[in-house]
Amino acid sequence: METRYRLFIDDIRDPVVPDWVIARTSSEAITVLEARGCPFEISFDHDLGGDDTAMVVAKKLISMDLDAGGGFIPADFVYSVHSANPVGKSNIEGLLEAYLRQREVQVDRPAAC
Repeated sequence: METRYRLFIDDIRDPVVPDWVIARTSSEAITVLEARGCPFEISFDHDLGGDDTAMVVAKKLISMDLDAGGGFIPADFVYSVHSANPVGKSNIEGLLEAYLRQREVQVDRPAAC
């Protein structure tokens, strides 16, 4: 699986730098994750038109990482939320920060005997 790419999730805007893979819906973003693996960077917009939000993608990303025993999201993974929706931005950041922090704790914890 190709993992060295950036994913830009937004229904309207385009990234400033052209080397991003663009997903316009949560479904499209999940299809990219399933086909190409986890990117090393994701830029999220929260509101993707209608009832669609990037929270669906953030939750799927975590689910895929849990299913892979913590091996789906790369160690150098970074993300940003460029959404104009402050509550949505906070929700995505809170979810991902909490998960990544917990995952780091699990990796650093010695195995039980």
